[in-house]
Amino acid sequence: MNVAGTELTAAQLYDILILRADVFVVEQDCPYLDPDGRDLLPGTRHLWVSGEQGIESYLRVLDEGAHYRVGRVVTAQHARGRGLAARLMNEALEIVGDADSVLDAQTYARGFYAKFGYVPEGDEFDEDGIMHITMWRRVAARTS
Repeated sequence: MNVAGTELTAAQLYDILILRADVFVVEQDCPYLDPDGRDLLPGTRHLWVSGEQGIESYLRVLDEGAHYRVGRVVTAQHARGRGLAARLMNEALEIVGDADSVLDAQTYARGFYAKFGYVPEGDEFDEDGIMHITMWRRVAARTS
């Protein structure tokens, strides 16, 4: 599914927030305020894969003007190992196109994002008790 923030239904947003809370808050034991005011913006795209147990994998793409931001990449515990997040990353890159994009990766996942052309920039940092690294995919700056 690929839905703009302005087209997201209450039920869809609820299911997305449940998955994000299940993984980021409960499983990773990281209490933080997930709703950040960006989910319903016109430039936000929500991508997800649903299965019998609801949304199994999800991410969002934010249009930040000069670049895009990919974030909230998450897969339900029961659905891992099936390539769902990779499928969503490929869809996200279709949205991003030839624009630059950035994400803040949990450090253990940097290899996953590198497969999509993201390169670490800067130092690792602690975000809500979990180590992250900023990674950029600078397509616009590449030369042939």
